[in-house]
Amino acid sequence: MSAGQDAAVPSGATGGPGATAPPVPPVAPDRVVDPTRDAGRKNYSEYGVAALLLALGIWAILDAMSIDDLASSRGPVGAKTVPMLVGALLVVTAVLLANDVARGGHGEQEGGEDVDLSHGSDWRTIGMLAGAFVANALLIERIGWPLSGAILFFGTTYALGSRHYIRNAIISLLMSVGSWYLFYAGLGIKLPVGLLKGIL
Repeated sequence: MSAGQDAAVPSGATGGPGATAPPVPPVAPDRVVDPTRDAGRKNYSEYGVAALLLALGIWAILDAMSIDDLASSRGPVGAKTVPMLVGALLVVTAVLLANDVARGGHGEQEGGEDVDLSHGSDWRTIGMLAGAFVANALLIERIGWPLSGAILFFGTTYALGSRHYIRNAIISLLMSVGSWYLFYAGLGIKLPVGLLKGIL
């Protein structure tokens, strides 16, 4: 190739010595993520939980104040006591939660539970639990809470996988009888005694 032809070729157009790379168009910078945005959303959700607890607590207290004391109530513990206590605890929890969030506290993200999300719901367990509750609802007036409650507790333990039948039956009966006495002697609420009338 002649010198004239070499001069016709612009400098840097080829990959020869002294060539420069063509200009690269500017690339838009990556989107900058504002870390305070997600934190703000998390704070809003936690404030929402606190507001919900506060509303439930106030509702429980106001509803409890409208309850008439039963004539059969014994001692200082009446029908209003437990609802008032639950409502007060909800209000206190809401205030403490809101104060903690305001001071920078936040709930930790779950590290993951030993649950395989690829499997569907365990409908067998759900069905047995529902059956235990339905059986209690249908039998409580006929055989009384001490026995229907025992069926409920025993059915729940069986549905959740426990196979210690004798132990579970004894514990279930003790829990149902104990809760019957708690409602009767402590709160003055007479649950149906059913077949055990005259024994309890």
